Amino acid sequence: MDDKEVLHRYLRTRRADLLGKLDGLGEYDARRPLTPTGTNLLGLVKHVASVELGYFGEVFGRPSPRDLPWDANDAEPDADMWATPDESQEQILELHHFSAAHSDATIDALPLDAPGIVPWWPEERRHVTLHQILVHMCVETAQHLGHADILRELIDGSAGQRPGDQNLTTRTAREWAAHRARIDAAARAAAGRK
Repeated sequence: MDDKEVLHRYLRTRRADLLGKLDGLGEYDARRPLTPTGTNLLGLVKHVASVELGYFGEVFGRPSPRDLPWDANDAEPDADMWATPDESQEQILELHHFSAAHSDATIDALPLDAPGIVPWWPEERRHVTLHQILVHMCVETAQHLGHADILRELIDGSAGQRPGDQNLTTRTAREWAAHRARIDAAARAAAGRK
């Protein structure tokens, strides 16, 4: 497997893991803000789909025909980070699938050293290659997947990349509560020493 295939596989896996965070959730849980800054699961999916269209589209002269109103110059700040009542979960998922297909076509069509220009980056960094953008989007998607993992745990207690994730210790709810209590006690003890 060559470097491009490896990076593309990682990107595809992280995309699937991110979408998996919405599995089984109703509209409210998928959309509700769970942090002081409003971070929510559906907004993360919308954001990742939007930026991926830019990085694998416009950057390489392959713009998407899709109009994203939240990217307009007069759009509200952070409009790509949440879904309005008129934007259904199905529409956001369809946007993500469209974005992935558009991005995959660019990745398949170009060599890793294909040049691109990121117009929204500072002049000294805006000249890039497909390799750089693949790494960038793997990192961006993984970062937001981490956010989504925590949000999903806050919603219903599920954690990990997917059900049965072998990276998580197997514990009962009672064992997790005891584990959390032990960590909290350690934090309080450390804070009391100062």
